[in-house]
Formats: sequence, C-alpha cells, structure tokens
Amino acid sequence: MIPIAPSGLDHAEIRLSEVISALSYALDLTEGQTEGHAVRSCLIGMRIGRELGLDDATLSSLFYALLLKDAGCSSNAARTCELFAADDLTVKRTWKMVDWSRGWDAFVHVARNAGAGSGVAERVRRVAAFATAGPVGTEMVQTRCERGAGIARLLGFSGDTAAAIHALDEHWDGAGKPHGAAGDDIPLLARIACLAQTVEIFHAAGGVGEAVAVARHRSGRWFDPELVRVLASLAAGDEPWRTLATGDPRAAVAALEPPDRVVMADDARLDQVAEAFAQVIDAKSPYTYHHSTGVARWAVETGRVLGLDDARLAELRRGALLHDIGKLGVSNRILDKPAKLTEAEMAVVRRHPEHTAQILSRVGRFRELAEVAGAHHERMDGRGYHRGIPAGTLPVEARILAVADVYDALSAARPYRGALPRERALEIMRADAGAGTCPDCFQALTVAVRDIPVDQPSQPG
Repeated sequence: MIPIAPSGLDHAEIRLSEVISALSYALDLTEGQTEGHAVRSCLIGMRIGRELGLDDATLSSLFYALLLKDAGCSSNAARTCELFAADDLTVKRTWKMVDWSRGWDAFVHVARNAGAGSGVAERVRRVAAFATAGPVGTEMVQTRCERGAGIARLLGFSGDTAAAIHALDEHWDGAGKPHGAAGDDIPLLARIACLAQTVEIFHAAGGVGEAVAVARHRSGRWFDPELVRVLASLAAGDEPWRTLATGDPRAAVAALEPPDRVVMADDARLDQVAEAFAQVIDAKSPYTYHHSTGVARWAVETGRVLGLDDARLAELRRGALLHDIGKLGVSNRILDKPAKLTEAEMAVVRRHPEHTAQILSRVGRFRELAEVAGAHHERMDGRGYHRGIPAGTLPVEARILAVADVYDALSAARPYRGALPRERALEIMRADAGAGTCPDCFQALTVAVRDIPVDQPSQPG
C-alpha cells in the first residue's frame, strides 16, 4: 500500500474575494472572453459605484455581483451550440459586441454564426430555424440569469447581489431580457454591471475612446444616462483605464472591496465555493451532469480506504469538485460530439487540466490543490496529459483523483455510449491499472465501490 504522511496543510483563512476573483477567470473562458474580463469589469463598476457615493454595504453587494455576473453562463452553452451548430465560445464572444436589441444587428450576427463551417444550404436552414423558433433568446438569457442568481444565493451573498446578476441583461429602454424591465425598475447594481461589462469588452477591443463612444451611443437605450455621464467623467483621468492594461488587476480590485465588509473564507466557506463552482462546471454539458460531485464522492471514499486523514480528505474533495474547471474553456462542439474527436479537437481537450491548474494556482491557498486537480489525466507510464509525467511522481491525491474521474466517467452516459454497469467499469479499469492508473488506488476504489451502495448512474440533465 501507499505510505500516507500526515496532513501538513495550511488552514489560515484568506479573503473570499481572492478565491472568487481567481475562479472568475473560468467564467471568462466559458463566455469566450479573455481571462480577467470579470475582474476588469469589477474594477470599472466599482469605480462607478464609488463615484455615485454608494454606501459600503451596497458596494460590497456590487463587488460580488460583478465578479459573479457570469456564474450562470455555462447553463446555456450546450443550447447555444445546438441552435447555432457552431462553437459556443465564438458565438458568445461575438454576441457581446452586437447591439442585439436591434433586430437587424441580431439577424446579422445569427447569419454570420449559424452553421459556421457548413455548406450554404445548411446555413440557410439554420438561420431560418431561428426565425421560427420563438423567444429562444429570452429563454436562454433567463436560464443563465436564474442560474447565476442561484449560485450567488448558494454562496450566501446578499439579495442585492443575486438581483443584479438576474437583471444583468435588462436595458434602460425595456428592450432587454429576460423580463423587459425598464428604467428605475432595473436594480441599480444590475445597471452598473451591464454598463461595466460592455465597456470592458469594447475597451479591450479598441481602447478608452471606443468604450466611451459605445456607452454614449447606447445611452438611454441600453444604459442609464446618469451612469454613462459618470463613466464619461472617469474617462478624463488615468484611472481605471491604466489599471485595466495591467496583466492581472486582481490586486487593484481587492483594494476596492470595502474594508469593513471584507469576507474571510474559512474551510466551511471554501467547501461552499467548491460546491457552487462544481455546479457551474457540470452545467456546461448535459453529459457531465453531477460528474464533479460523483468524482468527489469516489475520491473521498478511495482516500478513506487508503487512510488519508480528515484534513487531506477535505482538500481532496475540493480538488475533485474543481478538477474540471478548465473544461469551461472547451467548446460544446467538442464536449458533446457523438463521434470520435479529431487530433485538433483532442489537443483542445488535453489542455483543460492545464487551465484547471492555472486557474486554481491563482489562489494562494489552492496551490497544492492546483497540482492535484491539474494532474487528473496523468498516467503511471507518463503518457497522460497535460504534463506527460509519470503519475507515480505525483501526490497520492492526484492518483486517487485520476481513478475516481475514470470510474465516474465510465459509470455515466456519454454522447458516444450509454452508462456502464459497475462491474463492467471496474473490468475496463483493471486492464489499465499499472500502466494507466495507480494499482493501489484502483484497488482502494474497488473496495470503496463494493462497500458502498451505488446510486443510479449520472444521466444527462
């Protein structure tokens, strides 16, 4: 058996904002945005909030609404891919540049993206399908906004934070979604967030001048004119624009959190965050429904058989819940493809553990966890990915996570096959133990699986 050393983990509390701002980079990926989009939007929105003289409690609600504004974005990724028959990341990224409340602009976007890469007849059919599909856009926005607000509530944030996320795509003139709210009926924090995220996108594309020009052009339609006036006044100075140009503005954003409203993240809060983001991850594809929680279950039970102490089991569970956070940057055209992936598509898939490691390593407390979570596709013979190193050189938690991931994947339905029965899944894994997975970890998984009543396999949701 594998020798297990006692836990030497540091359990010092950290700011919750450090954790959320780091994980927001994963939300940027699934929206097709450049990493740091949510953090930069937060920087802009908080400066607007301060200029308005908002009190600390309201600023705190705004702070987390801006960082979590896209928490529900993964929930409509599969539907976007299905409707457009195109890369959902590209569709979402280009949609953010469109004045979609104007019918012609929305039509042009659909025509350019629907069936991208297909023949003319198929593209025409896809565009025509949109014309007869009814309020599809409203339904998709509503799904995303409701899911995002639910994540905020799950994390224990204020009702104002949840309401801002829910109304993110409402417009001042009532032509937004999902409910067509207008003017002051839209929560102030939602109005700020809507403006801030749009300004960030156009600032990244064309600088301060273009960002302010778009805000002014949509003033009175998309945006509250008073907020646009405040934004324009900020444009006269160096801040926040100079900070937006830095590689990672998280330190500047952290300084904008009201000091008397700083929330610390103890172990219980970190568990809460991991559980919430596991929902975000698993919502990306109907074929990963409950996958993260399934992997966490089998990883913990396997670790328990191997004798890990409670502290290490808790850390292992967090790593398991977050191990696929890098998949938020993989298109659903690949994730949900019912046929064999091409080499180019496999190359994209092989990068998701690397993205997982990069995202988690941004949290000081998660650095060891990042190594474990980012190694869940490494093999004992060194032929895994993304680093291609022998798994025997990695922490035992990484090897446990690898067997738990394989077992849960085999036990659930996938686009190319149905869920496999327990014994068949173990039979397949047994053949690869030694070269692929750690044999000791596989044996411990076998004990865990057979000792614990097995629920129904995870099904698409």
